[in-house]
Amino acid sequence: MYPALLVSHPRPPATVPSLRSLHSSRNYTQFLLHRRSVALKPRIKCAAISNDEIGGSKSWEKWLPRNLFGAEKVFGAISGATSSPIAQYISSPTTFLHSVDPRIKMAWLLAFVVLPAKSDMMVRVGVVVYLALLSVWVQPTEVWKDQLGRVTLLCGILFVLLGLSTDSAPSLLRSRSPPSSVTGLPNLAASFEGYKYVIMKFGPLQLTSKGLSAATTAACLTFTIFQSASLCLTTTTSEQLAFALQWFILPLKNCGVPVAEVILTLLLSLRFINLVFDEVRNVALGIVSRRIQWEQLTTLETVDVFFTYIRRIFKNVYSHAEQISQAMIVRGFRGDCNSYRIFLSAGSSTNIANIVSCSCLIGLLCATTLPRF
Repeated sequence: MYPALLVSHPRPPATVPSLRSLHSSRNYTQFLLHRRSVALKPRIKCAAISNDEIGGSKSWEKWLPRNLFGAEKVFGAISGATSSPIAQYISSPTTFLHSVDPRIKMAWLLAFVVLPAKSDMMVRVGVVVYLALLSVWVQPTEVWKDQLGRVTLLCGILFVLLGLSTDSAPSLLRSRSPPSSVTGLPNLAASFEGYKYVIMKFGPLQLTSKGLSAATTAACLTFTIFQSASLCLTTTTSEQLAFALQWFILPLKNCGVPVAEVILTLLLSLRFINLVFDEVRNVALGIVSRRIQWEQLTTLETVDVFFTYIRRIFKNVYSHAEQISQAMIVRGFRGDCNSYRIFLSAGSSTNIANIVSCSCLIGLLCATTLPRF
């Protein structure tokens, strides 16, 4: 409710003196002064008007487009993207990777992170193809279709951006040597192998050998890290991963490294990942199930719904963390990891699977290191 200032007000009728009173000049002068004061006196009236009748602070919201972000599609995509198990252990069907020792899987993860960055392009592409075929063989159909599609899309975007932007800017340096027509020297012989630095041109953008190498390295390394971690987490329990990491870093205990705290933190983190994805999916499904008319909401109201969604996720996640801490306290945990023993095991593994995995790992090491010599 806002006051309207300087509203037109009907002027009160002026009192007209009689003819007898106008005969005296004094009365006539007072009459003129009274008329002038009535005409010049400002009159202010406060009236209550609605917000639609004024051009206030909220009138600019009418010009903003509604449903600008496609909120319904965004929440639908979030609820659908987290429907498949991401970074979760899949117990069935039991495959070849389920029977491999977790310490060998940890060595494979380290090799996938280090070796592709130091190898040539063919080895990187070969590792990507190998991981893609292994994912199709090991993971269920609905899982590998979802994960491979999203990871491939991310790596494809990264490849295009890096490939076209590495050498697209024109060089500011020019050769100061005179051309061969002036010096009389013969031109340099062209490469007999058909080498070209500029591979393709797309208007002002160009794909060069340097850009292709950088784009291939970044895209293949991103795909390798994401997909190898997904394969390891879907075929290995959190206790087995903790056992493998404890086996590798146990010698560091003599150097003062808190091995027990690291293992406990890893176990809690692996258990907590599932809770985070479940909360993201459940809150998104709750918003979608309410059938919100997004076309009737303004842009600010849509943004407020997104902030409410994020706030609810953090609130639920912190609530789960508090419940986990209370459960550990009830079971007698007081913060000293050395006074409590965590029983871990490597699980059931077969010798044939371990021998084949070690042989393939040695072959990958030879393929990446021997060509340098």
